[in-house]
Amino acid sequence: MARPDIDKRPDIDKLLSKVDSKYTLVIAASKRARQINDYFSAIKRHDLVRVRPPQIEALSNKPLTIALEEISQGKISYERLVEGIK
Repeated sequence: MARPDIDKRPDIDKLLSKVDSKYTLVIAASKRARQINDYFSAIKRHDLVRVRPPQIEALSNKPLTIALEEISQGKISYERLVEGIK
């Protein structure tokens, strides 16, 4: 029997087409999931927050799954900051 939460996950190939590496995907998704978690925590505290709310109608209530779906749908963008190596 298939687990229902596995069916909600975005396709890994689609995710990797949106970023330049697996490392970037992990970092972008984890940072966004932390923001989403902070947003939901602030709502529970009835605290106004300046964190961007989820940008999609999510099938899951898990912050990481929401973040991955946002990346998959192109709702999240990133900018790689590269400093000169000496």
